[in-house]
Amino acid sequence: MAEQKPVRLPDAASVETVLAGLDPVTADAELAPALGENFPGFAFTVARIDDPYWCNPHAVVAADGTRLGNHRAWVERALADVGGDLTAFWSRHRESAEKFTEWRGTSAFAFAPTGPGVADFVQLALGREIEVLAGPVVDPDYRPYRADDLFEPSWVSRESAVEARQLAGPVYRLRGRTGGGIAHMRSFLARRARIEREQREARRPELESRVIHKVGSESGRDIPFLDANPGWFDFVPRENRFFADWARSSAADHRIFDHWAFDIHDLGGREQKREIGFIPRPLKMPSEQLLADEAVSVHRLMERIEAIDAEIGLPFAWFFLMTHGHWVDPDIGDAIAEGLRAGRIRLPDRDAAVLLAWADTKYLF
Repeated sequence: MAEQKPVRLPDAASVETVLAGLDPVTADAELAPALGENFPGFAFTVARIDDPYWCNPHAVVAADGTRLGNHRAWVERALADVGGDLTAFWSRHRESAEKFTEWRGTSAFAFAPTGPGVADFVQLALGREIEVLAGPVVDPDYRPYRADDLFEPSWVSRESAVEARQLAGPVYRLRGRTGGGIAHMRSFLARRARIEREQREARRPELESRVIHKVGSESGRDIPFLDANPGWFDFVPRENRFFADWARSSAADHRIFDHWAFDIHDLGGREQKREIGFIPRPLKMPSEQLLADEAVSVHRLMERIEAIDAEIGLPFAWFFLMTHGHWVDPDIGDAIAEGLRAGRIRLPDRDAAVLLAWADTKYLF
């Protein structure tokens, strides 16, 4: 972080003003400096993730490049011109040169540290988008069954924006309108823990009266729910555990946002019904998945997880990839934990403690 003390946390309106002021020609290079200039005291870095998405069509363009207006309005007007007759609309436009445009993008994240702690940073969730000439306004081969089919074209391939003609961009937009567009991670984690605690506490009267029937017991006695689940009110959300495990593992010497971004959601409503959390997204993935194989020895597994750590450039990287649930099979964690308990293998003490705690009480994303 820059030596200058941060004056204020970024807010949505100010961030959007910065993004709107970027020149598409230099937007990629100027994004981080522009954020730093407009938010004194923050030193931003930017990471992009290759996760293509697209937005609904937003404009129609004529053969000569003239923009004919908003896509939905144009379709509704053109349908009205033929009395709402879909067959007539399709026949008129199936061989025309009119095309619709849409924005296609990938995710980007901007980070700035706010202190020395693992969760002391600000994250901005962004979309990097380009406008492309996507395809014809109707499917030339099949008549639409209903008007709604025209508003969400399914006849256009979106596998690669490279194949479509670019009209504008790239532009950066603030994403995460469900509460995750701008987040100070330490504050978010505190809020996540508080809401979880309050939601569980609100259920105390119900749970104190709930019983679990002991199936198969000779007496058939009922067990109070809280006796069967003694840690119910001490539950730690997986988001908080992810950061706590990072802080007490070998990964702690590395900044977490150099390796992970976080898709945050914070859906409003009554506190008892509020949904809040994140999905961690690795900024660097191993070249292949590590899947469980009963024929592989635990010593061979150790070689494989060490190879992943080396490839990612982060000690204990395999563990956090495992909690993500895709790149490393959770059964790998169980096998290594079993090998630790049996004394057949070793991990650094702090990593062993994290893994064994996870094996006892698992969390996955």
